[in-house]
Amino acid sequence: MEVQGRIKMVGETQTFGSNGFRKREVVVTTEEQYPQHIMVEFVQDKCDLLNSYKEGQQVKININLRGREWVNPQGETKYFNSIQGWRIEALQAAASGDMPPVPPTEAFEPVSDLNEGDNDDLPF
Repeated sequence: MEVQGRIKMVGETQTFGSNGFRKREVVVTTEEQYPQHIMVEFVQDKCDLLNSYKEGQQVKININLRGREWVNPQGETKYFNSIQGWRIEALQAAASGDMPPVPPTEAFEPVSDLNEGDNDDLPF
């Protein structure tokens, strides 16, 4: 799956626990009729992927949806979802290379009348 939009915020890397678990969050605002502010988290070595990105950039982020089950001390089961990014790329550079250049109209020769003469070499 992927999310496309403009970066609204890039958070600092956070470290949790004694094992050094790292997490970094980025918020991307989609550009559609009803824009959505989507928070995507990058974990462990993927945190460093956000180093070269800043607010205002157009990006495409490849994501995985993650879900967890947790039973609280009262015995109630709770469910949590997260959106984890694993790749990010800027869209400005990609957008300019998407379409091949259109040749100028004078590069085309006009079509001659097909009914001229008896040059029909088709077998039917």
